[in-house]
Amino acid sequence: QVYLVESGGGLVQAGGSLRLSCQATGGRFDMYAMGWFRQAPGKEREFVSDINWSGTSAEYAESVEGRFAISRDNTKKTLFLQMNSLTPDDTAVYYCAACVAYCSRNSGYNTWGQGTQVTVSA
Repeated sequence: QVYLVESGGGLVQAGGSLRLSCQATGGRFDMYAMGWFRQAPGKEREFVSDINWSGTSAEYAESVEGRFAISRDNTKKTLFLQMNSLTPDDTAVYYCAACVAYCSRNSGYNTWGQGTQVTVSA
C-alpha cells in the first residue's frame, strides 16, 4: 500500500501561485491514478484534479480549469499541483489521494494524505 504526504501549502495573496507536492512511499506509485481534492471550512470535500498512472491524461474541476496543472514524476514517486491565479475561493485543505481501479472524481480513491492548508488572502 502507498502512503502519501502533502507539502507546499501556505499563505498567498490573491493572484499568486503555489505548488503542492505529494510524496508517496511504499507500494508501486505507477500503479495508481492520483488525484487532488480540497475541503474548505464548512463545505464538503470536492474534486480538484486527477491524473492517470502514466501522466498522459488529466482532468480538472471547472473551477480550476486553466489555472491549475497536475503532473507526476513516477521516478520520484511524487505528484504535483501547480496553482496559479489563486483566489480566496481556493482557500482549503488540499489532499492528495491514490486510486488503483475504477477511479472517478467521486469514488475509487481509498488512500489519502493528511492534507496541506492553502490560504489565499484578498
